[in-house]
Amino acid sequence: MSPDAPRPYVPADRAVPELTVKAIGLGILFGIVFGAANAYLGLRAGLTVSTSIPVAVMTVAMFRLLRRSGREGTILEANLSQTAGSASSSLASGVIFTLPALFMWGMPPDLLQMVLLALCGGVLGVLFMIPLREYLIVQEHGRLPYPEGTACAEVLKASQGGGTQAGHVFLGLGLGAAFKALTSWLKVVPDSLSLALPWPRKAEVSMDLSAALFGVGYILGPRVATIMVGGGLLSALVIIPYIAWWGAGRVDPLFPETVKTIATMSTAEIWNRYVRYIGAGAVATAGIITLVRSLPVMIASFRAGAARFGRSRGKDDAQPLRTELDLPYAFLGAGVIVITLVMALVPQVFSVIDGLPHQLAAALCVVVFAFFFVTVAARIVGLVGVTSNPTSGMTIAALLGTATVFLAIGWTDATGKAAALMVGCVVAIAASISGDMAQDLKTGYLLGATPRHQQLAQLAGVLTSATFVCLSVLLLAETFGFGGRDLPAPQATLMKLVIDGVIDRSLPWGLVGIGAGIALVAEVLRVPSLPFAVGVYLPLSTMTPIFLGGLLRWILTRDRDAAEAGARTDRGVLLGSGFVGGEGLLGVGLAGAAFVLGRRPDGLGHDWAGETGAWLLGAAAFALLVAWFTRRTRGPGPA
Repeated sequence: MSPDAPRPYVPADRAVPELTVKAIGLGILFGIVFGAANAYLGLRAGLTVSTSIPVAVMTVAMFRLLRRSGREGTILEANLSQTAGSASSSLASGVIFTLPALFMWGMPPDLLQMVLLALCGGVLGVLFMIPLREYLIVQEHGRLPYPEGTACAEVLKASQGGGTQAGHVFLGLGLGAAFKALTSWLKVVPDSLSLALPWPRKAEVSMDLSAALFGVGYILGPRVATIMVGGGLLSALVIIPYIAWWGAGRVDPLFPETVKTIATMSTAEIWNRYVRYIGAGAVATAGIITLVRSLPVMIASFRAGAARFGRSRGKDDAQPLRTELDLPYAFLGAGVIVITLVMALVPQVFSVIDGLPHQLAAALCVVVFAFFFVTVAARIVGLVGVTSNPTSGMTIAALLGTATVFLAIGWTDATGKAAALMVGCVVAIAASISGDMAQDLKTGYLLGATPRHQQLAQLAGVLTSATFVCLSVLLLAETFGFGGRDLPAPQATLMKLVIDGVIDRSLPWGLVGIGAGIALVAEVLRVPSLPFAVGVYLPLSTMTPIFLGGLLRWILTRDRDAAEAGARTDRGVLLGSGFVGGEGLLGVGLAGAAFVLGRRPDGLGHDWAGETGAWLLGAAAFALLVAWFTRRTRGPGPA
């Protein structure tokens, strides 16, 4: 035990209900809801948000409703519920960062394969965290803050005083879904605004009218939101106009475009054919920089994890306290062996790989990469949080390694690409789950939870949410498709570009090099390169509402005392989480309706493109949304 260990909220020698059916059941239910919503958000905007706090406050609210029947839950039950519920959002991150690329290649996976890949990655992520808990959560307490985990513990403690903020989440869910319905289904309000500037050439500013993206901006805060929109402005107002100016006199198409000249291309076409590769180079470089900078931490964490993986408790050890009980290492070892055998022996996991030797090789690659990046991710999120977990950078590194191996052995056809992506998918899910698990264990450490129960709850969350997350992705693919305007699937598109480029040797390296240079310049200027690169890679229309959300958080919390600023931050984060959930759930719901009806439910089907009143109507509707959000976030004072 660390000498500066905190006094847990529930003492170790006190036994209270914790791992109960209602706690796990509510966690699974809320996890399915937010997992589907995060899948939609990630496919649209290329990022996901942590859902631990919304699930925690919604669980507390449900426990209050059960009070009349004498079944009100304890704080440790609420913690178990958010542990189980938050697993789905991390699992969704790994799935949507990779598997949509298979749809873009014309090799769509079926539900069984997607679920098996998700389960293998999720279970490995939980298992590999078992030997790391004592080192990262206990011994490193005070050095690794784990921001979401600490905040969730404070929310749960505050809920014991009689107050609850669950109403903010439910209000956000309703309004987020309603606004999405008005813009993208009924279409009584335009879903985006754009304005072509007279100068410079082909410069354009745009904005998606999205409650979810606005909520994401408030959650991320002003600094990250400003850095991201800065990258978007660089693309929209500098890179695209410069390409248009440079290509004005060219009479031949510029690779990778093979038909149109730059002079005849629209702003959107220039972004798609050139800026996307520049952004990909920037994101890949920024992700690798993040990993390189973390090398000392990675090596130390990897050594500690490897040492603890092979160490068992001695016979002469004293009986551990309840708050020190992990799942036994025998369970860990057996679980890893079972998952490895499933990947090696079940053909549906790596469906494109023929032969036991190749399947076993792929399975071993997964285990090695997964253990390494689980260790890395669990440490990094202790410093920067789950939302800033560089899962994409770690996935790119795993894909580069796997694709290079496949290139060396001559496996360069479509099946080789698909196999490399599947390996990356399992690794991405494991890394994402481990980051979430580390935050949950931090919450439990501060509250006095039993680690073994939390590990079981996380496994329950993974096992139950995998099917629903993957089903949501399939429904969205059937209705909207991936790579288009509705669901651009930016992270999966990036992974596809990486694998295509390595195996086909077809990347426009000049454009990728420009993106790498942008990331390096950002580092020299001490600008966090990863969020800036994401801004370069994604359309400005996606970044603008995120920036406005972050700007509003700055306006509402500046020059306020700590108590009021904290209360406004908490209320806004819960409302923003509700926006994310409401918009995502409506998107998934529309996809499900389309699947049942056999057609896309387009509502009124009004097309606002080119109409002069679109700007005024859209701006007015979004302003009303922001005004309501501001009024609710200000509230009566400190909560």
